[in-house]
Amino acid sequence: MQRILAAAFALTLTAGAAQAATDIDLFFPVPVQGKLANEMQRIVGEFNAKNPDVHVTAVYTGSYDDTNLKTRAAIKAGHPPAAVIMSANFVREYVINDEVDAWDALIKTGGQTPDQYMAGFWPALSVNATENGRVFGVPFQNSTPLLYYNEAAFREAGLDPNHPPATWDEWAAAAKKLVKQDGGQTTRWGLMMPGTYDYIGWLTSALTMANGGQYYNHDWGGEVYYTQPSTVGAVEFLDAMVHKWHAMPEGVTDANACTDAFFAGKTGMILLSTGSLGFVRDNMKLPYRVAFLPAHLRHAAPIGGASLILPKGNSPERQAAAWKLVSYLVSPDVAGAWSRFTGYFAPRIAAYDLPEMKDYLEKHADAKVALDQLQFAQPWFATYNTVGVRKALEDGVQAVISGKAKPFEAMAAAQKEADALMRPYVEQTALRLPQ
Repeated sequence: MQRILAAAFALTLTAGAAQAATDIDLFFPVPVQGKLANEMQRIVGEFNAKNPDVHVTAVYTGSYDDTNLKTRAAIKAGHPPAAVIMSANFVREYVINDEVDAWDALIKTGGQTPDQYMAGFWPALSVNATENGRVFGVPFQNSTPLLYYNEAAFREAGLDPNHPPATWDEWAAAAKKLVKQDGGQTTRWGLMMPGTYDYIGWLTSALTMANGGQYYNHDWGGEVYYTQPSTVGAVEFLDAMVHKWHAMPEGVTDANACTDAFFAGKTGMILLSTGSLGFVRDNMKLPYRVAFLPAHLRHAAPIGGASLILPKGNSPERQAAAWKLVSYLVSPDVAGAWSRFTGYFAPRIAAYDLPEMKDYLEKHADAKVALDQLQFAQPWFATYNTVGVRKALEDGVQAVISGKAKPFEAMAAAQKEADALMRPYVEQTALRLPQ
């Protein structure tokens, strides 16, 4: 009888342990093309199998902007997700709005200071991950823009695929040579790039940086530079690609249309995220290569991609479970495997010490180019009211490439709108002297 009671007690303890598993949810986006959602579900399932004390439900939340909206709504409703793969340029706004907790205390449970922990990630990622020396976003999937080009189209146009355009002048010349027409119809464009919201803002910031400027104040969330010569010049370059050189189609093109045209040989070059490398590699049947974003006054490229954040309102138990998940996702093994699957570069430096990553880079030169461009990487756009402020710029750029506005007037309107949207934060942070 005693043995039966002991066995029953043991079963009770086992059942209690199983019931004690902390249930958490992870919000995740899929901002680029490919089968990323299924792979994320697989990774989370693997984590659950290895960690019976935590059960994660992975919730696909759409684009980066959709994920932002759904996360904010969940926080306001009092049911925040335990962790979110959030666009890195939203981290600052979450801090400004007091909607996110820092990871610092949880980092310290592993015996590291926040600075020591962040030293394990590529330095270029730090600005978008930290505020006032505290870690609010753990880098997870990161990118820069890359120039993808068709080798055969280059040769046909008299261009050397071993020497892709490195400057804006060379880029414009190559784009013009790549254009093909038949009966007055363009059958191959020189260049295509996404003109949709979020993407065109990121690419415009890339051109602004390459043109020697900054897109926003890296240290403060209340200032953007839309009317500076560097930004206006970047938009003028896009305008010339469309309306002067007729090397890029007029109007707003999405990423799917760009890749479809590239795969079909209907554009010689596309400008896309490194996060699209896996998708292009799987679907492009013609020989292609990738290159740095061409420079004008300097080589520069914005960091893109996402970090893992800890929304406000989670219990200590859920926070600890979230940290266990985050630590797993950014471990060298998992980060490296995610990089190989997607094309994003792995933010954890140690991932590149693994034999699998060394072999991968040896076999895939395109991934090595993305990594090499990191030496020129700069922070990604991050302000108060990020989406609205960014959209003001994007509306202007879309109007220009659609032939509805000239660059300076479009940027002046964008600056005026952005300043109005940021005014509450500017006034909140302004120094008020005693009367």
